[in-house]
Amino acid sequence: MAKDVLCDVNSCKFWNAGNHCGAASIFVASNRGKRASVSAETDCRTFESKI
Repeated sequence: MAKDVLCDVNSCKFWNAGNHCGAASIFVASNRGKRASVSAETDCRTFESKI
């Protein structure tokens, strides 16, 4: 698990000072169905394809 999970949306319920995310877990969603190739196709800027 990542030591530092960041949140860039300060209106998010889980946003903590210093842009840290206080959520217990992270959910990454694809904008193109079940497959994504690049981070722009997801809601996660740090997404990397396993392919």
